[in-house]
Amino acid sequence: MDERALDERATSPGNDTVRYEHAGHVVTITYHRPERLNAINGEMRDALNAAWARFRDDPDAWVAIVTGSGRAFCAGADLHDGAGSAGTWPGTFWEIPTHNSFESGWEIFKPTIAAVNGPCVGYGLTAVSACDFVIASDRATFSFPEVKLGVPTIVGSIRLPPKLGWQHAMELLLLGDPVSASRAHEMGLAWKVVPHDSLMDEANDLAARLCSGAPLAQRAIKEVAWRTRNMSFQEAVRFGETMRRVANATDDAAEGRTAARERRAPEWTGR
Repeated sequence: MDERALDERATSPGNDTVRYEHAGHVVTITYHRPERLNAINGEMRDALNAAWARFRDDPDAWVAIVTGSGRAFCAGADLHDGAGSAGTWPGTFWEIPTHNSFESGWEIFKPTIAAVNGPCVGYGLTAVSACDFVIASDRATFSFPEVKLGVPTIVGSIRLPPKLGWQHAMELLLLGDPVSASRAHEMGLAWKVVPHDSLMDEANDLAARLCSGAPLAQRAIKEVAWRTRNMSFQEAVRFGETMRRVANATDDAAEGRTAARERRAPEWTGR
């Protein structure tokens, strides 16, 4: 267990809406407004941005798990607090930056795991759709209910069709009804469904497995996979080979080759 940060608040001492735990090379970010089913208000929006920025910028943080406290993962934006969505940033609608959070597209190429412990609604599902792995409790549900409120779902509409296929994505986006954990697994939204009481054990086991791989190589793989989606094959290979040369020059790549020759487990440093 890392001695530096077992259970820290993500921002100021007065803001306890997001919990940030750092153990070894694994960070756990927990939505923490259980009395509001972890609905996101302005204070929580600021804390989430601080938590994800901290994870992104910490060289000793290799993998993140995001989950919720209490009986919900996240009930979406808090409709009683307009600052839970775009209103928390200054300026007019047209001046608000579009990539202003992890959920809306910050480029974080470290592995991320969503451990979905209960209802996952709206903005919470937007965050889940940004994660590399989704492990769902058998009590979890998933929904984008915005269409029933008269507003469009934007980031979900961009992310879900390539991930799930057109009809599965439209089931979530156009109907707005919750789907069960088993249905989420069937459509490819959830990687795995597990008994509720074993959810965090499963998430931490996966995080430990990810930490056995070279962290810089993982980030290069994820960046190549992300950036080459709309490139021609030739452009994609050229970009990938450039990334390979950069990664091959790191200390971790040298350690990997040495460990292979010495028939031992490598000791990664993330450098």
